[in-house]
Amino acid sequence: MASVKLLAVAGSAVLLTLNAAGAADLPLAPPPVPVVQDYSGWYLRGDIGFSNQQVKEIDNLLYHQPQVTSVVNKSKSFDAAPFFGLGVGYQFNSWLRADLIGEYRANANFHGADVQNFSAYGQPGWTANNFTASKSEWLVMANAYVDLGTWWCVTPFIGAGIGGSYNRISNMVDSSISNYYLPAAGGYVTGPGMAFGADTGKWNFAWALHAGLAYKVTPGLTLEVAYRYLNLGDAASGDLVDYTGGNFYNNPVDFKTITSHDLKVGMRWMLSAPEPVYQPPLMRKG
Repeated sequence: MASVKLLAVAGSAVLLTLNAAGAADLPLAPPPVPVVQDYSGWYLRGDIGFSNQQVKEIDNLLYHQPQVTSVVNKSKSFDAAPFFGLGVGYQFNSWLRADLIGEYRANANFHGADVQNFSAYGQPGWTANNFTASKSEWLVMANAYVDLGTWWCVTPFIGAGIGGSYNRISNMVDSSISNYYLPAAGGYVTGPGMAFGADTGKWNFAWALHAGLAYKVTPGLTLEVAYRYLNLGDAASGDLVDYTGGNFYNNPVDFKTITSHDLKVGMRWMLSAPEPVYQPPLMRKG
């Protein structure tokens, strides 16, 4: 009887050993699967903003006539104006993207003035001019951006762009008053004048620098707040003529080196929201 019990105990020990060995041979559960985020893909964008424009210089043929001795008290400024843009772009990876945009920049009113001093019949005279006009643009630009990292869903970025701008000057009016010596009148005369320039536009090379912040609302939607320095090139009015359509010179007003400090907000929509890419789990052999 004792031998039977001994055999039973020995058999149980053997079974426990075999079960433990079998459990040791079972494959272990794989570790958590790392997720690799795919950042690439096409996107659409839309922007709205306001311009703060300047012109480096205004010029006119009359400034350079031999009887003109000086041009003083020159002033030139634009009012702020809205702009609206649409574009398509591609996100290459987590830090590089590029887009092509088309933008309409609405009329910005121009205010300018000057005083031209000249000599008439050997006597000094002057003409004070006040200019008004409006300016608008169609802008096409290719841009590239570098995203500088993301903190709490906010990504600062910088960028640059090149393209073309169709700059149009409309409703150009030069209202003036002159005082000069006229022998037929026996002395000095003072009188008003008025000249008009036809609406005129032309294409110019344009370039831009960007800086801003992007906030990812969802995997497929990103909001932007950005600053842009924009160089729009030059513009010119039509030839200034009087109410009869005549003048002595072909003398448009030239706007040289138009720039703008733009503030804008925008949205980017991924055409297909990025999906996580999972690495295949590692499986043990045997």
